[in-house]
Amino acid sequence: MRRRTPLAIILLVTVALVAVACGKSSKTSTASTATTAAASATTSPSTGGKITIGFSAWPGWFPWQVAKEKGFFTAAGLDVDMKYFEGYLDSLNALASGQLDGNSQTLNDTLSSVAGGAKQVIVLVNDNSTGNDQIIVSKDVTKVADLRGKSLAAEQGTVDHYLLLLGLKKAGLGPSDVKFQPLETGAAAAAFASGRLDGVGVFAPFTTQAMKRSGSHALFTSADFPGAIPDHLVLTADFVQKRPADVQKLVDVWFKTLDWIKANHTEAVSIMAKRAGVSTADYETYDKGTTIFTLDQNLEAFAPGSTVQHLDQNARQISDFLLSVKLIDKAPDLTGLFNDTFVKAHKG
Repeated sequence: MRRRTPLAIILLVTVALVAVACGKSSKTSTASTATTAAASATTSPSTGGKITIGFSAWPGWFPWQVAKEKGFFTAAGLDVDMKYFEGYLDSLNALASGQLDGNSQTLNDTLSSVAGGAKQVIVLVNDNSTGNDQIIVSKDVTKVADLRGKSLAAEQGTVDHYLLLLGLKKAGLGPSDVKFQPLETGAAAAAFASGRLDGVGVFAPFTTQAMKRSGSHALFTSADFPGAIPDHLVLTADFVQKRPADVQKLVDVWFKTLDWIKANHTEAVSIMAKRAGVSTADYETYDKGTTIFTLDQNLEAFAPGSTVQHLDQNARQISDFLLSVKLIDKAPDLTGLFNDTFVKAHKG
């Protein structure tokens, strides 16, 4: 039920550059241009045409399935194809290659793409992970200091790898203090469950798989690092520039969907659990580990600040991480990346 797998960062960059070379518009909006274009969103008519948005398995993104099934896009005058990806990496590649107008993805992966030359804009914060990303360890590990010399795995460069390093740093440890193995998330969970590792960084529902090992427990989770792992609706800069009215409608539909979910909890959970491929009972257990952002929380996140609760500061910190693990060669240009015009213009 999630994703967060930038294992093919080089592929993403290559695909993005090839798309540009083949004639895809490489125009990017500066912060002022994007804001000017978006400011007309409430008055400019839709340019029409299908909008293709990608999403994959994560509780913070399953409300899109609700919006689709309840007809909220159509009601807003939008022709939206919500394309579901079984593999999150496939959705990243699809956005980079021009197959999507937008995608649901993490800040980490967006920064990786932007560092490689992609022109993307974050227009909405879907959620923060508040417990569904976990560092799960064997029963003999009772504190972070016990990880010294232990074998640990996570998917290289993912938010769970990032979470692991945050926890180590907080305890005064570094990457060299552990034996890290880069493994795909499902494989990492299986390796830990079978006893081949001392710890693993995974997200729901792979947390359930890892916990099948006797005595296993979560040493720390994303709840211990509030704001560190946000998820967003990311659109191409070209789409934002050309169709601001439709961007506004997408954002409005998101908040309308959240209101409907709140008022129709049982039906909504049934829809989302079905899309996730889990029981409604299992889905409910994931709910607390993901904090869906309200409008006010969106506005606060977009506002400049000095903590990871603010996107600009969090982006700088994540960029340092991506550089340190050599997933990017240079820090991404954040100019125009965060566009709060549409959440500001939303009328509940």
